[in-house]
Amino acid sequence: MSVSMSSTCPGLYCGRMTVNGSVEGECGVCPRGERSNLQKVCERCAEEPDLYDWLYLGFMAMLPLVLHWFFIEWYSGKKSSSALLQHITAMLECIVSAVVTLLVTDPVGILSIRSCGVHMLSDWYTMLYNPSPDYINTIHCTQEAVYPLYTIVLIYYAFCLVLMMLLRPLLVKKIACGLGKSDRFKSIYAALYFFPILTVLQAVGGGLLYYAFPYIMLVLSLVTLAVYMSATEIQSFKHLVAKKKRLVVLFSHWLLHAYGIISITRLDKLGQDLPLLALVPGPALFYILTAKFTEPSRILSEGGNGH
Repeated sequence: MSVSMSSTCPGLYCGRMTVNGSVEGECGVCPRGERSNLQKVCERCAEEPDLYDWLYLGFMAMLPLVLHWFFIEWYSGKKSSSALLQHITAMLECIVSAVVTLLVTDPVGILSIRSCGVHMLSDWYTMLYNPSPDYINTIHCTQEAVYPLYTIVLIYYAFCLVLMMLLRPLLVKKIACGLGKSDRFKSIYAALYFFPILTVLQAVGGGLLYYAFPYIMLVLSLVTLAVYMSATEIQSFKHLVAKKKRLVVLFSHWLLHAYGIISITRLDKLGQDLPLLALVPGPALFYILTAKFTEPSRILSEGGNGH
């Protein structure tokens, strides 16, 4: 009888609580970490996140790190020896934040999480699906149906920000002697801008990012690699290996390429998906092999000779 009563709950995410094995109470929002099942009964989420969920969390965790590295490089100057130490510090901040976030998320004290899973895009935007059975009164069932994928990212960003504010100013003040006083802290100021932007991005577009991040990562890594190779005038393998920094940037982009490919394929069929990783060096090789044919000075000189 309790099941038949619970099946009358309206809306996609409303449910009834279970107390001592029996369904009680009116239809409403399920507690955090629970989700309504097919019988519209609130059920504790006990699934483990699948590979795609972890890849999504990895992508969201990488965003602040990549932005940190970009702005540290941008503001450190070519002759500054402090950039490497700042890069390492930023990476440690993000790693420690990720570990602490996993430890404080249920189950507490363990480097693992339980998840409700993601079934469809609307799971990320439950506030848009509060039912009004009589078209007058609304039953508010807004909840984290994708627990904990929505809030865990926001908690991680908070820890990143706190650790950065505790560690980085002292480090920069001591080691960034080659920079002017106004330039020393610009990478930190930049973080104070991009962390709120990332937070709003997750809060508003988390569901869209969940489905689109493999393609975003693949496209952005290809574009940034092409821009970098063009800006540093890499037109041959000799130019590429002339500086260690260029190889580091190249291999970092290759890792992002591979990450995007794995996220798209999800490695469902290893026999078909793993060979796709052989495409990772393709864009860089194509650029180097064709750069000499698209050199602007050469095109202009050939055009002048033709006239």
